[in-house]
Amino acid sequence: MITYDRLFIGGAWTEPSDPGLLDIASPHDRSVVGRAAQARPADVDRAVAAARESFEAGAWRLTPPAERVATLRRFNALREEDAERIAQLISLENGSAGWFTRAGQPGLTRQANAYLKAAEEFPWEETLAPSDPASPVRSVVRREAVGVVAAVIPWNSPFSSATSKIIPALLAGNSVILKVSPENSLSMGFLAGLLERVGLPEGVVSVLPADRETSEYLVSHPEVDKIAFTGSTRAGRRIAAIAGERLKRVSLELGGKSAAIILPDADLERAVAGLKFGSLLNNGESCIAQTRILAPRGRYEEVVAGLRTLVESLKVGDPSDPDTFVGPMIRPDQQDRVRHYIRLGIEEGARLVTGGPQIPEGLEKGNYVTPTVFADVDNSMRIAQEEIFGPVLVVIPYDDEDDAVRIANDSEYGLSGGVWSADEEHALAVARRVRTGTVTVNGAPVAFDGPFGGFKASGVGREYGAVGLGTYTEYQTITV
Repeated sequence: MITYDRLFIGGAWTEPSDPGLLDIASPHDRSVVGRAAQARPADVDRAVAAARESFEAGAWRLTPPAERVATLRRFNALREEDAERIAQLISLENGSAGWFTRAGQPGLTRQANAYLKAAEEFPWEETLAPSDPASPVRSVVRREAVGVVAAVIPWNSPFSSATSKIIPALLAGNSVILKVSPENSLSMGFLAGLLERVGLPEGVVSVLPADRETSEYLVSHPEVDKIAFTGSTRAGRRIAAIAGERLKRVSLELGGKSAAIILPDADLERAVAGLKFGSLLNNGESCIAQTRILAPRGRYEEVVAGLRTLVESLKVGDPSDPDTFVGPMIRPDQQDRVRHYIRLGIEEGARLVTGGPQIPEGLEKGNYVTPTVFADVDNSMRIAQEEIFGPVLVVIPYDDEDDAVRIANDSEYGLSGGVWSADEEHALAVARRVRTGTVTVNGAPVAFDGPFGGFKASGVGREYGAVGLGTYTEYQTITV
């Protein structure tokens, strides 16, 4: 039993305004594995006040960038030392399979290193050459911290979402309130402990597990200057409305319904093996999952058969079992949601290739669903248009390359996607036509030095690398 009975506010563990503790349930068997304090509006007020005071005093904001880089480098080293513990905690509270939580730890290092490199090379201040040689005026352009940042993250990949925001926000000199999901109170409590060990100035950072009502109170707070949000498109629209009304800076990384285009010359064995990770990572609870599989009609049944063999080979079960590939959904309501979509797909007339709405045998105590593949799917079906957030794949036929691109782009989302082909340059040309923020060719990994984010309803703004760092700054121009 893990207990966090205090909140991390302004760099110190503090008594919460509400002494009651939330039970954290295991997605595997719904047993209580931890208890944690939850923030209320009064706690938000304290965190924001501490952040505002620290920012205005300049204790962190005025620290030279090189020193900020050194501090965040120490944080990254501390996290690396405890990578195994972090992986275990996420599996415990999220139900994410151990292979996924462990495989993600080196990714966190690469993500942080890309931000640190960007900060070392960032143009914090530069003097522009006069556009008119006859003019005596010169312009000094500075990049200043935005102010108090409310970073609001979802439950599905807590450490990655948290560090993708707090690292660049802190590197830029901001004060940060990280609002995390109640389900992640254990891993995020551990994150708070790491931040405490780094020794940031008083007031600079807070970590608050809280419900949606308290989250809205935070993003609406008049002393918050910027909102950095990852989560559902529905919640993102609400946050954008709040930010627009109050003229807060905002960046949104939202939902996805990404397509994987398998071109006729693709190595199907390689493509299907790659989609095991590209489509079913983190139990399918991933915004970047490529869950629409676009297959050429001439090879359609080959693709369907390959995916059926793949999905039926995956072990579903206890996330702590090293042989498990797909664990449980995080909560019973998420389990119900995914099973509802599977039933909906059957009602819509899609062909159920494997899986179904039944709970896997022997796993009835947990939040499990049966990994499912649908064929004969029309892109207009709800199972092809709506984000399911579970291990459900739909295979859509296309006639030619233009048709494949049209189908891939026929979505309100535009977060991720993939192209598979024996001809890498041809795949690259197809990828350029897909209206989405990130496209992988033949399963290439994410590059953390490049910008990440979405087109259309998948968000506003970008994370990662120099572009992501820049979203936490304001421009100041001084003419001399």
